[in-house]
Amino acid sequence: MADKTLLLHSSSSTKSCCFLSSSQSSLTESRSTNLGFQHKDFRKQVKWESLGLSSRRIEGSKQKERGGVVRCTVEGIERRMLVGETAVRVVPERFKVVALMACVMCLCNADRVVMSVAVVPLADKFGWSSSFLGIVQSSFLWGYIFSSVIGGALVDKYGGKRVLAWGVTLWSLATLLTPWAANHSTIALLAIRAFFGLAEGVALPSMSTLSSRWFPKDERASAVGISMAGFHLGNVVGLILTPIMLSSIGLSGPFILFSSLGLLWLSSWVSKVTSDPRESPFISKSELRLIQAGKVDPPVSTGELPPIRILLSKLPTWAIIFANVTNNWGYFVLLSWMPVYFKTVFNVNLKQAAWFSAVPWGTMAVSGYIAGVLSDSLIKAGYSITLVRKIMQSIGFIGPGVSLLCLNFAKSPAVASLFITAALSLSSFSQAGFLLNMQDIAPQYAGFLHGIANSAGTLAAIISTIGTGYFVQWLGSFQAFLSVTAGLYFVTTIFWNLFATGERVF
Repeated sequence: MADKTLLLHSSSSTKSCCFLSSSQSSLTESRSTNLGFQHKDFRKQVKWESLGLSSRRIEGSKQKERGGVVRCTVEGIERRMLVGETAVRVVPERFKVVALMACVMCLCNADRVVMSVAVVPLADKFGWSSSFLGIVQSSFLWGYIFSSVIGGALVDKYGGKRVLAWGVTLWSLATLLTPWAANHSTIALLAIRAFFGLAEGVALPSMSTLSSRWFPKDERASAVGISMAGFHLGNVVGLILTPIMLSSIGLSGPFILFSSLGLLWLSSWVSKVTSDPRESPFISKSELRLIQAGKVDPPVSTGELPPIRILLSKLPTWAIIFANVTNNWGYFVLLSWMPVYFKTVFNVNLKQAAWFSAVPWGTMAVSGYIAGVLSDSLIKAGYSITLVRKIMQSIGFIGPGVSLLCLNFAKSPAVASLFITAALSLSSFSQAGFLLNMQDIAPQYAGFLHGIANSAGTLAAIISTIGTGYFVQWLGSFQAFLSVTAGLYFVTTIFWNLFATGERVF
């Protein structure tokens, strides 16, 4: 064999081998399917491509010259394998995007949860009643309800990257100003919390739209599952860190921490992410082909909004709206009232209440990712998108309904935490139900549709958050409201299975 030769071989079997011989011969092996190769002299820059497999020599140090680098892409999965001494693994760009989205969703929810814990000492300090406590808790939603539709429309027009960046900037500023507002006056506190909600309203539409742009259809549920896992872990982070910082630093401690983390996240987001993978300078051609091939009908954004009358004329739209209403109703009852629930019903202190409240959110993060993987697996196995969305959403509503009914009979904080854990873990299956269904039925207007559904859901969250306070003050227990919430879960499940679809409608 000559001193420097290169031989690549492939057969009809599932293995193909790349052989490189130089002054120090080496061997790498990778799995692929029927592939063909063209031989070229390795002393110059070379490239082999066939069905997504490419190999390139990288000029550089003496170490690289001795070994050489082979870069293989099989079915869109990129790897770098050194034929020599050093190996570097290339992470697909879409994974970096979803990792950053998971981080910001974690901060998004952690910033909300800070107030759910801080409101307990604030209520003691200012002598707030249970009913007024519900008003303070719901003030975040006053701004959130308006920004959902506007934010969704802005995402469709300007892209998720830019809108989300502005949202993080504004809500981090509002978080930083919250302690000042609380010490200044109740009106100032309510106003700054409403502004905070206004800024956070763009987060979910941005995440949903970016996931649809950056991931093929059979990976989208997993991507949303990872992003929402970060969202739910934000509850854990906020519930655990806030009481620690309140006791060690004071009221301003957790607010300063989380606002600073938001601004730190921005520095990576602005420089490394684009709204569309086609605009990214970092993505490889093979990964871009994989993303585009996985989209049955890629949306073309015209910047124009569809008439709301047309969107609301179809029952699949109402199935999504009612599902969002029910999901937000139950979610915000548990998010806003869990620390108060454990303190009131079981007389545990604030730190213990935070720990009992944090456990369910941690398991919800894991179960949400499992739901996404399961959903993608069913679609890859050939099941229709409509059937998969109905299965996931049914689990996401029937499970929490049953769990909340059982919660009425809990006799200890440990048992109560178990039932709440079951409720939240199973409710995370909704992420692979109605949350993804917006992209299914209206890919071009998904952000706007998400905003409409989220606004309706936010109104329900306001009613449920305030209503819980009045129910507790009126009846002296949480049982009645938990039963109402369970009934709502069951009714919406029936409506969803009758009218939801995974086919494109708009």
